[in-house]
Amino acid sequence: MAKIISQDTFDDVVQENVIEFSMSPAEAKEETIKQFEAQGINLANIIKDLAINPQSGKPVINEMVDNIKTHIGQKETDTIQLLDQLDTLDAECQKSLAHRVLAGKNGAHDALITLLEQTLAATETEGEGDQHDDVLEKCLRAVNSLTNKQPDLFDAEAMAVVLKLLALRQENRLEITLLTLQWLQKACIMHEVNRQNIMNTPALKLLKPLLVKDNARLVSELTAVFRFLVLDDDIRVEFGSAHEHARQIANEVLLPLVELLPAYQEVEVLGDLLLTIGTLAVRQELCTAIDEAGGLKTIFEIMSKHLEEVRLNREALKLLRALAGHDAVKAHIVDQGLAPIIKQLLEAHQSNENIVAAALACITTLTLRVKEHSTAFFETGIAEVLVEAMRTHPSHKIVQRNGAWAIRNMVSRSRNQCETWISFGVEDLLNAAMTEHPSVAQDIKAALRDLGCTVQLREEWTGTAEKKIAA
Repeated sequence: MAKIISQDTFDDVVQENVIEFSMSPAEAKEETIKQFEAQGINLANIIKDLAINPQSGKPVINEMVDNIKTHIGQKETDTIQLLDQLDTLDAECQKSLAHRVLAGKNGAHDALITLLEQTLAATETEGEGDQHDDVLEKCLRAVNSLTNKQPDLFDAEAMAVVLKLLALRQENRLEITLLTLQWLQKACIMHEVNRQNIMNTPALKLLKPLLVKDNARLVSELTAVFRFLVLDDDIRVEFGSAHEHARQIANEVLLPLVELLPAYQEVEVLGDLLLTIGTLAVRQELCTAIDEAGGLKTIFEIMSKHLEEVRLNREALKLLRALAGHDAVKAHIVDQGLAPIIKQLLEAHQSNENIVAAALACITTLTLRVKEHSTAFFETGIAEVLVEAMRTHPSHKIVQRNGAWAIRNMVSRSRNQCETWISFGVEDLLNAAMTEHPSVAQDIKAALRDLGCTVQLREEWTGTAEKKIAA
């Protein structure tokens, strides 16, 4: 069994080589590695690329954490030096997850939380000032870097600090607010307990007023927090609360989000808003609320105005598909003229497999079991465009599957369309797709069957009775 050592032991030997033998940091690390490897020690668990202070021989990241702790304990007033130390800690934590883990083990998180608490308390007693805001901003940058992919560090004390930061007067503090929101995002990723703890605080009440019509960056970061609060990505818990979180958030902010859509022209912000609305629309009454608030008309206007934007239209199609889960809303979507817009999107983005897949999925949902909807799409001449889109992406399984779904739903109650579809060569196209993608063969056979084409149906399993059944 290979022998191993701790990071502290490795760092101590590096320090000894720097101090005792006047080696440079690079030489000291190289010599230390040779010494331990000669002794048969496995160094796989050691961080070998830590920045070393040439004067002290200690890892810079450890020194910065110790210096910040000293500043807190002695209540020093040298803000310039503290800001430099926070910058250095931030830079070190950004290097790798191993650096962040080491900083966390050395107490960096507790030190930063304490520093934030002290600065917030000073802000309350001494009044607002640029000096305190600078410390808050630098400290938040460092804690963001530290928490990245380490959500376990986020605890009750950190949540209390977040609430205080969100409750601050927002004038001239945009960066502090943005960094606070980014910190919340990192705490939510792959951590169900953190998400539930956040939802159990007044955080949502403090976040809602930040939905403003004149700050694109703030809205983008805020909508990301809402989306991350409804993630279900923590394998450590058997059941998450994503649906309940989505319902709670939607009850507070869904309609304000819909009302923000006409207020912005920036494509990225509109994409974030559409994605967030679609993420939160998890119940039928929420779909109805979006419809009644004029959301459908606004979405159609955005799509028509930005036909060339890939991400924006992909998110819009996903949102419309989610809303179409409500039958009444689905009817309104088609009645208000979505079919020509989807045809235009397929024509404009035929080479983009993501848009094509999303558009075909949307057609599938909107035409499911409703003959009138199928007719509305067919009358736009979308059949030829759809077949060409599938022909453009023969090797993309999702496009072929979604295309087969869309064709099947359109012709299943409108058999008069079959000849038109077949005239565009869809039979050969579907047969080729079935050969290319056997995992979706059943979906493609369903489309061929409803088109009236020849389909080879294979009985998957045939049982044999032990005793003959009497007639």
